[in-house]
Amino acid sequence: MQIAIVLFDRFTALDAVGPYEMLCRIPDAETVFVAQRPGPVRNDRGDLALVADKGFEEVPAPDILVVPGGPGQSGQMENGALLDWLRTADAASTWTTSVCTGSLLLAAAGLLKGRRATSHWLALDGLARFGAEPTGERVVTDGKFITAAGVSAGIDMALTLVGTVAGDAHAQAVQLGTEYDPRPPYDAGSPQKAPTAIVDKLRAGSRHILQ
Repeated sequence: MQIAIVLFDRFTALDAVGPYEMLCRIPDAETVFVAQRPGPVRNDRGDLALVADKGFEEVPAPDILVVPGGPGQSGQMENGALLDWLRTADAASTWTTSVCTGSLLLAAAGLLKGRRATSHWLALDGLARFGAEPTGERVVTDGKFITAAGVSAGIDMALTLVGTVAGDAHAQAVQLGTEYDPRPPYDAGSPQKAPTAIVDKLRAGSRHILQ
């Protein structure tokens, strides 16, 4: 089983690394980081890089496709090389997944038309422009497509997929082994719970992920 996690300039690190930490523990799975060109790809802060070992042409048919999001997603919405590869990879994949605004890239590739999907709460409206049905759920499964809400939700998405592929007992072992037992110090992880002033502040600066 080959798991392909695509990288692009200014991706959000946890969008890629969170799912990696879950999915790489599927038995007999190979995880590869893929980009338009092999080499280091910098995250949205510019201070961390992941290495893409393979270019698009080297990974035409992954079993599992993972598309992270991040501010750099805006600049990729008309990147023909990326969108064409997403279509090609999806045609062969058993599962096509995304985290955060990665779902907008799947939508721009025409893969989410008529499907329920989620994204970062600031970007949900963008899905409807491409014919998808936005939902504010944390993880959404529609056929072979699994989309996750913002950033940390990618861990939940990937753990869900581990259970589907390798069984509940293995997924529970992965959860225990990684000690994934969230107990956040604040109850402000969604716009429904966070103080209004904080929600408004994030909305005011959100254009870069909505375009």
